Amino acid sequence: MPLTQDQIIRFLKSVHPYDALPEGTVEELAPLFEPWEVEQDFSVYDVGEKLPGLFLVYEGMIEVRDENDVVVSHLGIRNSFGERGLLRDGIAVTSARADEHSVVLVLPPISFYKLIETHDPAKKFFDRTRVEKPREASLATSLVNTLMAHAPMACPPETSVQDAARIMRDKRISSLCVTEGDALTGILTTRDLSGKILAEALPVSTPVRTVMTANPVTLAPNSIGSDVLHTMMEMKIGHVPIVESGKLVGIVTQTDLTRFQAVSSAELVSEIASAKTPEEMAEVTARIPQLLVQLVAGGNRHEVVTRLITDIADTATRRLLTLAEEKLGNPPAPYLWLACGSQGRQEQTGVSDQDNCLILHDSVTDADMGYFHALANFVCDGLDTCGYVYCPGDMMATNPRWCQPIKVWKEYFAGWIRNPDPEAQMLASVMFDLRPIGGHKHLFEDLQEDTLKAASKNSIFVAHMVSNSLKHTPPLGLLRGFATIRSGEHKNQLDMKHNGVVPIVDLARIYALQGSLTAVNTRARLEEAEHKGVLSKSGARDLLDAYDLIAETRLMHQADLVKDGNAPDNYLLPAELSDFERSHLRDAFVVVKSLQSAIGHGRGMLS
Repeated sequence: MPLTQDQIIRFLKSVHPYDALPEGTVEELAPLFEPWEVEQDFSVYDVGEKLPGLFLVYEGMIEVRDENDVVVSHLGIRNSFGERGLLRDGIAVTSARADEHSVVLVLPPISFYKLIETHDPAKKFFDRTRVEKPREASLATSLVNTLMAHAPMACPPETSVQDAARIMRDKRISSLCVTEGDALTGILTTRDLSGKILAEALPVSTPVRTVMTANPVTLAPNSIGSDVLHTMMEMKIGHVPIVESGKLVGIVTQTDLTRFQAVSSAELVSEIASAKTPEEMAEVTARIPQLLVQLVAGGNRHEVVTRLITDIADTATRRLLTLAEEKLGNPPAPYLWLACGSQGRQEQTGVSDQDNCLILHDSVTDADMGYFHALANFVCDGLDTCGYVYCPGDMMATNPRWCQPIKVWKEYFAGWIRNPDPEAQMLASVMFDLRPIGGHKHLFEDLQEDTLKAASKNSIFVAHMVSNSLKHTPPLGLLRGFATIRSGEHKNQLDMKHNGVVPIVDLARIYALQGSLTAVNTRARLEEAEHKGVLSKSGARDLLDAYDLIAETRLMHQADLVKDGNAPDNYLLPAELSDFERSHLRDAFVVVKSLQSAIGHGRGMLS
């Protein structure tokens, strides 16, 4: 049965970005959409074909495959497809077929281009490129939504002041919002308890409504940090509830503002560099989560945030090496401490364990090894004290296997390349991310260069490494485009590390291997791969944009957890994302899966 214009208009108004267009625009746009009714297995378009327009699923299910005929996505109602090709040259970069009887709405290319040119919500939604962000955090550039504590503690007005005081004590907070339903009716602070209850000798059974500040001053989530500061200074208050559409959504305190303005990576580095003990250093590294919040709130790009956080870990490692030498005496032979994993790639977030090793000069003797084992234990124990927990896989310098002379390390890499069994693939993947931290850096230079040359020339080893890199896949599935964790503590969540960032890290490592690229940082590897022609310009741009979105989503999730008083993790509920965010994240995962497919079929480039 043909769709009426009223049906199309109602449908468009339920789909983003059309729901954000100015009044009357959808009514003008609806006649431009052509309904296609297609049967199961109908080919909507094939790779390389000229696209007839932008597609929007009205009902049914569409399967999207890449140029290697690998399924990259299943799209249901309200999902768009075809925009990637339209925004390039109008040629399809994927193929699409109907999984079942479906109805799709098709917007002609000229109308699509006019839509994104005329309306910012459409441009923002369909344009997947990342916009450069400011790199300096300040109250003047940070939205209240990024500063506030979400889901603040609250109580009903009839709560006794004694119960309220216990809540504030147990939660270690200085204020308690008073609500009726979702609506804010007042706020109770420690000043109220001391000045109105203790000072007036009122009974502890007094209801909160008697002493609370009714109808307190509030701000909206789209206010900026300086608005909060000015409000506090003018009204002489220390707590500002954040209210949206009459609903309490957060709170900002003087402590929040003080922490935001006080924490900087340079300050933490300076304090660690002069610390006398691992325990003193731990007091400093405990402030890293707050630094993460500040950096994210300031709009810094993910590679800036992770680089600054990694610099702190590097400083802690070097300071521990110095303290170890002060305790153990001068080393009996030259050595080099190296980091691998996220520290090696300079990509540490709020959740990091330690991965490290020691390369020793070939002049080292068996009698000298006791010194280096003691040094490794001192440093790794110190890092654990500072919050960089021991590696679950024992990839640490405390393991004698990873504390060896340079000649043994050369044998390791030669053996892994010569016989790429599963363990060799895993170890090579970790060790190709090595980065010198402290000691004699010349011990690593020849090893890195020679290993990259030998590895890139061994096609069997490269093939095994490619296969190993495809073990982590993007979380694409039927439900809203995502495949979430099926059971356990993180059921129905996305693992933004192993299924989000790691697949891109693995791809970048393969490109570095194929091109003998010396960069270790993932983004630097992708940029160098593009520059050296290992990865095509369009493929590099797509993957960089996807990486930026996935990595920034992960960091913002961690920052939100910290602001709520929780430990940061990598597990994200898709329901916490808006339709806009879900759509972009899904498309980023599709790009990653397409690149995995390309490299899995023996092609390093995506045209």
